[in-house]
Amino acid sequence: MKDLTILAVDDDLINLKLLKSMLMKHDNVIEVIEAKNGSDAIGFIRSRPDINLMLLDIIMPIMNGLEVLKVVRSDENIEQIPIIVLTTDETKRTQALDLGANEFLMKPIRKDDLYKKIQTTLV
Repeated sequence: MKDLTILAVDDDLINLKLLKSMLMKHDNVIEVIEAKNGSDAIGFIRSRPDINLMLLDIIMPIMNGLEVLKVVRSDENIEQIPIIVLTTDETKRTQALDLGANEFLMKPIRKDDLYKKIQTTLV
Protein backbone atom coordinates (compact mmCIF):
# COMPACT_ATOMS: atom_id res chain seq x y z
CA MET A 1 0.00 0.00 0.00
CA LYS A 2 1.29 3.48 -0.87
CA ASP A 3 1.61 6.49 1.42
CA LEU A 4 -1.81 7.87 2.33
CA THR A 5 -3.21 11.32 2.87
CA ILE A 6 -6.58 10.95 4.56
CA LEU A 7 -9.34 13.51 5.03
CA ALA A 8 -11.24 12.91 8.28
CA VAL A 9 -14.60 14.69 8.48
CA ASP A 10 -16.48 14.93 11.79
CA ASP A 11 -18.10 17.80 13.68
CA ASP A 12 -17.17 16.21 17.03
CA LEU A 13 -13.63 17.36 17.85
CA ILE A 14 -13.02 14.45 20.24
CA ASN A 15 -13.96 11.93 17.52
CA LEU A 16 -11.73 13.80 15.06
CA LYS A 17 -8.72 13.70 17.41
CA LEU A 18 -9.27 9.98 18.19
CA LEU A 19 -9.54 9.20 14.49
CA LYS A 20 -6.38 11.16 13.70
CA SER A 21 -4.53 9.43 16.54
CA MET A 22 -5.58 6.00 15.24
CA LEU A 23 -4.71 6.84 11.66
CA MET A 24 -1.27 8.25 12.44
CA LYS A 25 -0.32 4.87 13.95
CA HIS A 26 -0.95 3.22 10.56
CA ASP A 27 2.34 2.61 8.74
CA ASN A 28 1.14 4.09 5.45
CA VAL A 29 -0.57 7.25 6.69
CA ILE A 30 1.59 10.33 6.18
CA GLU A 31 -1.03 13.03 6.79
CA VAL A 32 -4.51 13.37 8.26
CA ILE A 33 -6.44 16.48 7.24
CA GLU A 34 -9.29 17.40 9.58
CA ALA A 35 -12.57 18.96 8.47
CA LYS A 36 -15.37 19.88 10.89
CA ASN A 37 -18.23 19.84 8.38
CA GLY A 38 -19.14 18.72 4.90
CA SER A 39 -18.63 22.11 3.32
CA ASP A 40 -15.02 22.27 4.55
CA ALA A 41 -14.52 18.69 3.36
CA ILE A 42 -15.59 19.56 -0.19
CA GLY A 43 -13.16 22.50 -0.15
CA PHE A 44 -10.27 20.24 0.90
CA ILE A 45 -11.13 17.57 -1.68
CA ARG A 46 -11.20 20.15 -4.47
CA SER A 47 -7.94 21.83 -3.43
CA ARG A 48 -5.87 18.78 -2.42
CA PRO A 49 -5.51 16.24 -5.23
CA ASP A 50 -3.15 14.24 -2.98
CA ILE A 51 -6.03 13.06 -0.74
CA ASN A 52 -6.38 9.27 -1.14
CA LEU A 53 -9.36 8.60 1.12
CA MET A 54 -12.18 10.37 2.97
CA LEU A 55 -13.56 9.19 6.31
CA LEU A 56 -16.96 10.83 6.52
CA ASP A 57 -19.35 11.31 9.42
CA ILE A 58 -23.02 11.54 8.42
CA ILE A 59 -24.61 13.65 11.13
CA MET A 60 -23.04 17.13 10.92
CA PRO A 61 -24.19 20.75 10.76
CA ILE A 62 -23.84 22.97 7.65
CA MET A 63 -23.60 20.03 5.23
CA ASN A 64 -24.18 16.44 6.35
CA GLY A 65 -22.35 13.38 5.08
CA LEU A 66 -25.11 12.30 2.70
CA GLU A 67 -25.04 15.74 1.05
CA VAL A 68 -21.25 15.47 0.76
CA LEU A 69 -21.62 12.09 -0.97
CA LYS A 70 -24.06 13.61 -3.49
CA VAL A 71 -21.70 16.50 -4.28
CA VAL A 72 -18.56 14.38 -4.55
CA ARG A 73 -20.12 11.65 -6.69
CA SER A 74 -21.62 14.20 -9.10
CA ASP A 75 -18.33 16.09 -9.69
CA GLU A 76 -16.14 14.38 -12.28
CA ASN A 77 -12.98 15.99 -10.84
CA ILE A 78 -13.38 14.37 -7.41
CA GLU A 79 -15.89 11.52 -7.91
CA GLN A 80 -13.17 8.84 -7.80
CA ILE A 81 -12.14 9.52 -4.18
CA PRO A 82 -12.83 6.49 -1.96
CA ILE A 83 -15.19 7.31 0.93
CA ILE A 84 -15.75 5.34 4.13
CA VAL A 85 -18.80 6.54 6.05
CA LEU A 86 -18.53 6.53 9.86
CA THR A 87 -21.71 6.90 11.88
CA THR A 88 -23.72 5.85 14.92
CA ASP A 89 -26.86 5.59 12.77
CA GLU A 90 -27.14 2.08 11.29
CA THR A 91 -30.31 3.13 9.43
CA LYS A 92 -28.20 5.33 7.10
CA ARG A 93 -26.10 2.43 5.76
CA THR A 94 -28.20 1.67 2.65
CA GLN A 95 -28.67 5.34 1.80
CA ALA A 96 -24.94 6.06 2.17
CA LEU A 97 -23.95 3.08 0.01
CA ASP A 98 -26.62 3.98 -2.59
CA LEU A 99 -25.14 7.50 -2.76
CA GLY A 100 -21.70 6.09 -3.52
CA ALA A 101 -19.95 5.38 -0.22
CA ASN A 102 -17.36 2.63 -0.68
CA GLU A 103 -17.63 1.29 2.88
CA PHE A 104 -19.60 1.84 6.08
CA LEU A 105 -18.28 1.63 9.64
CA MET A 106 -20.28 1.97 12.85
CA LYS A 107 -19.06 4.19 15.67
CA PRO A 108 -17.41 3.81 18.08
CA ILE A 109 -14.55 3.07 15.70
CA ARG A 110 -12.08 0.33 16.59
CA LYS A 111 -8.60 0.59 15.13
CA ASP A 112 -8.51 -2.95 13.69
CA ASP A 113 -11.87 -2.48 11.96
CA LEU A 114 -10.77 0.87 10.56
CA TYR A 115 -7.50 -0.55 9.19
CA LYS A 116 -9.37 -3.45 7.56
CA LYS A 117 -11.84 -1.08 5.88
CA ILE A 118 -8.98 1.11 4.63
CA GLN A 119 -7.21 -1.97 3.25
CA THR A 120 -10.29 -3.32 1.45
CA THR A 121 -11.28 0.10 0.12
CA LEU A 122 -7.88 0.93 -1.35
CA VAL A 123 -6.95 -2.37 -3.03
